[in-house]
Amino acid sequence: MNKRLALGVSGLAVLALAATGCAGGSTSSESSAAPAASEAAPAASEAAPAASEAAAAVQCTGNIAVMAPLTGGAASIGQEQLNFAKLAVEDFNGANGSTYAITESDTQLDAGQASTQATSIASDTAIIGVVGPAGSQEVSAVGPTFKDAGIGYVSASATNPDLTNGANPGFFRVVPTDAVQGPTDAEYIAGTLGAKKVVVIEEKTDYGKGIAKSVADALTAGGVTTEVISVAEKKKSYDDVVSKVGDDVDVVFVTFQVAAKSEQVAQSLIKAGKKAVVFGSDGSFSADFKTPGSYISAFAPDIKGIAAAKDVADRFQAANGDFGTFGPPVYVATQAVLQAAQRACEAAGAPADRAGVLAELANTNIAGSILGGDIKFDAKGDVDGAKFYIFKIDDSGAPQTVS
Repeated sequence: MNKRLALGVSGLAVLALAATGCAGGSTSSESSAAPAASEAAPAASEAAPAASEAAAAVQCTGNIAVMAPLTGGAASIGQEQLNFAKLAVEDFNGANGSTYAITESDTQLDAGQASTQATSIASDTAIIGVVGPAGSQEVSAVGPTFKDAGIGYVSASATNPDLTNGANPGFFRVVPTDAVQGPTDAEYIAGTLGAKKVVVIEEKTDYGKGIAKSVADALTAGGVTTEVISVAEKKKSYDDVVSKVGDDVDVVFVTFQVAAKSEQVAQSLIKAGKKAVVFGSDGSFSADFKTPGSYISAFAPDIKGIAAAKDVADRFQAANGDFGTFGPPVYVATQAVLQAAQRACEAAGAPADRAGVLAELANTNIAGSILGGDIKFDAKGDVDGAKFYIFKIDDSGAPQTVS
């Protein structure tokens, strides 16, 4: 769960101690210079502890920017993410005697706003690393700025596979990509649900287009008749889309990043007397999507059932109330940035800078994370071995793990 990183004694202190030992050995001479040498020895001896204390007293510090939709339609998700980041920093500082702090950055799940915030982050030299942004289109928007600034950033929810194609150096993520989500969802829809005909509603964002293509390709390859309907991100009503859903359609797969839109589609289908059930991609995992019998996929498990996460889950819930699957990965993403900063600080004997954090992010190894497994990054910045989970909404409106 929480890593306990101990501050080591720097090589400088070791050299200082060695140098002191050599000086002390020369004081045995009985020449007239001996008293002076003898008097000088205590001064050298006193200098060694001072050097050692100075090395041990290095304060590992720095600001970590958390980019999340703190206001707007996805604010409930953004606030959950921010609060998990705060808990991660609190836990890390308590374990390591460090003084890392958070700089809040509200992106509103909007690419333009994220770009503006990235410029502000890049100009703030106190910020040594970034957690986020949340959305795939936001990562694409901030990529050029963070590349120029040499900032490492770790997203806990951006899943478009193209983000790690080399265009965004310094980008890492602790969740699997839509290249995993699409086939996972398609297999469940075709195999477990036995769907023969599916409509995919593709929202025209980087995220929406990525997951729509992934699931549609996998469904088609599996012999499921699949139709893709594209909609604008700013669309307010989906009644016209639902009117195009035939009575023989079994599942409507939605690719929204705001769960309330998925709920709109589900309720519209019910009012229209359609038999199709809604299956939401990971962006739909929120209390705003609550129609019983609907399905959602998620890039993280329900950590309340993971032994390694119990302490974190209990403390978060006591302070902030219930939570979903968007927050826990942020705890892990924040750990990755903090551990990179700590390693860089200890190696340099001084607070880490952006270059140090960026270099160390590739060496991330969080054993027994609260997500139920180890967290390491591959050469592209994707997390090793992660999987998607599937939930069904029960009669109370709560998601329950089914796969």
